Amino acid sequence: MTASNLTANDGATVLYEARGSVALLTLNRPLALNSFTRQMHHDLWAALDRAEADAAIRAVVITGAGRGFCAGADLSEFDFAPGPDLIARANPGPVIDQAFNPTARKLQGLRMPTVAAINGVAAGAGASLAMCCDIAIAAPTASFIQAFSKIGLIPDAGGSWLLVERLGMARAMALAMTGDKLPAAQAKEWGLIWEVADDSVAAALAYAQKLAVMPTKALVETRHLLRDAGTRSFTQHLDAERDAQSSLGCTHDYIEGVTAFLEKRPAVFKGE
Repeated sequence: MTASNLTANDGATVLYEARGSVALLTLNRPLALNSFTRQMHHDLWAALDRAEADAAIRAVVITGAGRGFCAGADLSEFDFAPGPDLIARANPGPVIDQAFNPTARKLQGLRMPTVAAINGVAAGAGASLAMCCDIAIAAPTASFIQAFSKIGLIPDAGGSWLLVERLGMARAMALAMTGDKLPAAQAKEWGLIWEVADDSVAAALAYAQKLAVMPTKALVETRHLLRDAGTRSFTQHLDAERDAQSSLGCTHDYIEGVTAFLEKRPAVFKGE
């Protein structure tokens, strides 16, 4: 285990720890339920970049410190002071464009699979963050809240797209409009998350360690194909599958996987 120099003592809002081939990232504003400030976005990007740059890291786990996973945006960063230009100062558009959207895109563009360990409440963009990960595992006491309608806004950070993709229109619409809490067990039943585990972090690390010895490029290409399936016709998607298979056919892990199968031995994938 290699601990990062990002520790709770130096004020980092995201902690980084390498556990073999898995990077554990912990959102670290527990007193604010790990709600996002602009600084936390930047710290998360730095942590993700660090994982990307380390060839030994082949999976990422994201969790939260304390009793919450992530409560979305820290509204105290918005300028609601009475006076001139209140509407412009309080406009959420810039922070979405400059912080939340880049975070969502960065997660979806990572070269390795991601697992969310939802240890507590995931509200607003915190729920979107969990859904942006490839696999999500929640503690039994965790919950998901689309809190936007209660403050006159809409699901963001990809939430309005991801909710429909995961849950279908009827459930997505009701959750987004009412802002009702979705408990972890029901989230699993409905397909929002993969699993509920008493120790969500340990379970997420176990899944990540399993993914980390698999053919990484194939896993990420699977993410892309499944995510974008609804944007293509069936015929177009057949072509996309063909192109992906052709590209993966040039990789070490494809040759190793087939060779190991033919030789009746375990494959040793390198993520290459």
